[in-house]
Amino acid sequence: MTHVNEVQTPWLLEGYVVFARQGPHALKVEQLARAVQKNKSSFYHQFVNLEIFQQALLSYHIQRVQVIVEKERASTSLAELIDVILDHKLDLLFSRQLRVHRENPDFTACFEKTNREVGKAIIEVWAQEVGLEGNLLLSDTFLQHSLEHFYFQITEANLNRDWLNAYFQNLREMVGAFLNSGQMRASSGKA
Repeated sequence: MTHVNEVQTPWLLEGYVVFARQGPHALKVEQLARAVQKNKSSFYHQFVNLEIFQQALLSYHIQRVQVIVEKERASTSLAELIDVILDHKLDLLFSRQLRVHRENPDFTACFEKTNREVGKAIIEVWAQEVGLEGNLLLSDTFLQHSLEHFYFQITEANLNRDWLNAYFQNLREMVGAFLNSGQMRASSGKA
């Protein structure tokens, strides 16, 4: 992980917000410099170029996700998990941009690494909430597919408590329908 000094911090904080809200193509040195009230040469002195800056943003994101993972591990209910999600809305939007811009192998690697960590942290609460607590393998598979869908649906506007509750309710209903259809086939002798 890259060491961040005090001079780099404002650049990273601003770049993180821009990346999360608008994507990597919105990262422009001149606009970042204006936002942090420094000159462009300060940026180049700290990061050399935008590619190195993006690598620093990815390292910063991984650090932030570690904080999220610790909070998620401590969550024992959906309400607590939703609180963590809402506290880290910007981080989820950053992850969404990584997923959307997966043509960049560094973004894909960062997304997959952080997604695995998040998945491990929430699997037990997740399994309980969607009705798969007896089958962690199926729960994990469903979680991975759901996260994929989740990141394509979230926006800054809809990522709120009501939307998240409705999203989880929809997932519970899907799992219930899936489990019921499997039981119906098994009881009718059709596999």
